Amino acid sequence: MTGLSAFTAAGRFHRGNIHTHSDRSDGALSPQSVCRHYEEAGYDFLCLSDHFLERFGFPVTDTTAFRSNRLTTIFGAEIHAPENSHGEIWHLLACGLPLDFAPLEPDEDAVALAARAVAAGAFLGIAHPQWSSLTIEDGRQMAGIAHAVEIWNTGCDVECARGDGTMLLDALLNEGHRLTGYAADDAHFKLADYNGGWMMVKAEANEPEALLAAMKAGAYYSTQGPAILDIVVEADQIEITSSPAVTVSLVGRGSRAECATGRQLTRATLPLSRFAGDWCRVVVTDAAGHRAWSNPIWL
Repeated sequence: MTGLSAFTAAGRFHRGNIHTHSDRSDGALSPQSVCRHYEEAGYDFLCLSDHFLERFGFPVTDTTAFRSNRLTTIFGAEIHAPENSHGEIWHLLACGLPLDFAPLEPDEDAVALAARAVAAGAFLGIAHPQWSSLTIEDGRQMAGIAHAVEIWNTGCDVECARGDGTMLLDALLNEGHRLTGYAADDAHFKLADYNGGWMMVKAEANEPEALLAAMKAGAYYSTQGPAILDIVVEADQIEITSSPAVTVSLVGRGSRAECATGRQLTRATLPLSRFAGDWCRVVVTDAAGHRAWSNPIWL
């Protein structure tokens, strides 16, 4: 039951963003300025994921100097290789790369690059699937390699109203692929594309190794603001505790769904009979329309 790991694992929740750019690639701010922005905004960790492309010098940016007692950093990059179903390059988020990760080989395709990143220790996400208009066939290529789908991308929402990636995640879950789903900013700091969605990772230490292990284990949830405080499965029902919400939804295969509504809802108990032997995930929505998403729960 991957989606329950965040509420059963030891440690505490750490707030982080793993998809963001600096002027090492196509962002507007220096790596130091980006790190300081997230530290001042109250984040615990950041992965600066500049575009791993030849025209930028294949950067895996060393952010060690910008760590503090408040903020830790994880090395990573947004990696690219040919080609998706639209004939465009793939965008894959590799959080946890070594600084000497080798550049793209001349004949290396996206599947091989993704597998190499995972072998090097990365938490690998399928970035902004709606922005890229990825198909289920695209998703299948990466489903056996990637850890997660990017289910929320602030920058894509701001720029072109294509921020939501849950449809690809659900389609792959329907085929039995045990992926998780994370939210991120993909901030470039040319627009107000920051602080719009993040991960809450349950780990015993705010250190790169502990955070990466927790991400790979699915011990996190994602949010635009609401907090999911606990999820408990008992027999044929699920109990969700959250910050004040107007809707707590349980979604699964096809149109299967259950929901509870209220003005200041902080606890919801929903039946699981429609999801028996399958998967479901929790979505909490507050009065401002902001959402929090659990990882999929396999029953």
